[in-house]
Amino acid sequence: MKKFLSVVLAMVLLLAVSACSSTTSGEEKSGSGKKVTLTLSTPDPDGASVSVAAKEFAKVVAEKSNGSIEIKVHPNGTLYGGDPAAAVKQLGAGSLDMLVLSTSLYANFIPEFSAISIPYLFDDKDQFVSFLNGDLGAELLDSVSKLKIQGLGYWTRDFRQITNSKNPITKPEDLKGIKLRVPNNPLWVEFFKGTGAVTTPMDFGEVYNALQLKTIDGQENPIGVVQTAKIYEVQEYLTMSNHMADGWVVGINQSKFKNLTEEQQKILTEASEQIQGWALDYDTKEAKAAVEFLEEEGVKINELTKEQQQLFVEVSKKAFPTFKGLVKDDEFFDKVLEFVGKSE
Repeated sequence: MKKFLSVVLAMVLLLAVSACSSTTSGEEKSGSGKKVTLTLSTPDPDGASVSVAAKEFAKVVAEKSNGSIEIKVHPNGTLYGGDPAAAVKQLGAGSLDMLVLSTSLYANFIPEFSAISIPYLFDDKDQFVSFLNGDLGAELLDSVSKLKIQGLGYWTRDFRQITNSKNPITKPEDLKGIKLRVPNNPLWVEFFKGTGAVTTPMDFGEVYNALQLKTIDGQENPIGVVQTAKIYEVQEYLTMSNHMADGWVVGINQSKFKNLTEEQQKILTEASEQIQGWALDYDTKEAKAAVEFLEEEGVKINELTKEQQQLFVEVSKKAFPTFKGLVKDDEFFDKVLEFVGKSE
């Protein structure tokens, strides 16, 4: 009987060792440890560019990790009640796992982020991407660690354009007297005041009705927003002004990031970098399609020439002392201007 029990015990131990070996080899094969599920919040609706990019990011991460990292995307700010300031705080506290939020909103916590959205700072999208991926962009991304957030990378947004119901905009003077909705941010207010526009800070959720009721004459946003928010229904003119840049910070709670294996951390970082290029191509195609759509809807579209754009650049330069005060770090501000060739 004792001999029989010894044999049974030996078989049980053999099976247990075999099971452990199988599990271990499975983890080694994936190279990414135990399965982890993370939520990722975006501020825009499901079909918006940033949410589409987030879903592509989740797909790439799943593929790179052999399914060991699952990311569930929650669009439209549903996990933080649509309040971006609360979202940043919740991400740092750990009640949000991951978040994609604009650089201009991070400026409320780290003033140096304001530099990215200085009007007409960047000559084109290539220069903007070079900045984000360079030393100055890395310095900004690293700074979110003070908020207990790990920055994984940046995704780009389309430059912003101007719509209005009064007339085509080809020079700064064309904005004189136009009641223009702007975000509640001094960068926007100071620049458009310099053109003679009557700036009206307003939550975006109120913009369509205000345009419809003619409480305001115009607004400015990336062209995709003009389409998805149906701004074209209440605006006649669109100027391809490319007056401001804005990016997306891809962030994860710092503690949760540190609890991942090195391989999982690498996968998230590399996937974020990969999606930057993917999103840039996607947005370029979508912007072209949006222009065609808006023209079909009867919107009159004009694109600023280089000479016309330079007139707006000069308006922005006059506000540099104010912008420098908003950035609050004179040395960083000067480095940014030097990078883009617009030193004072």
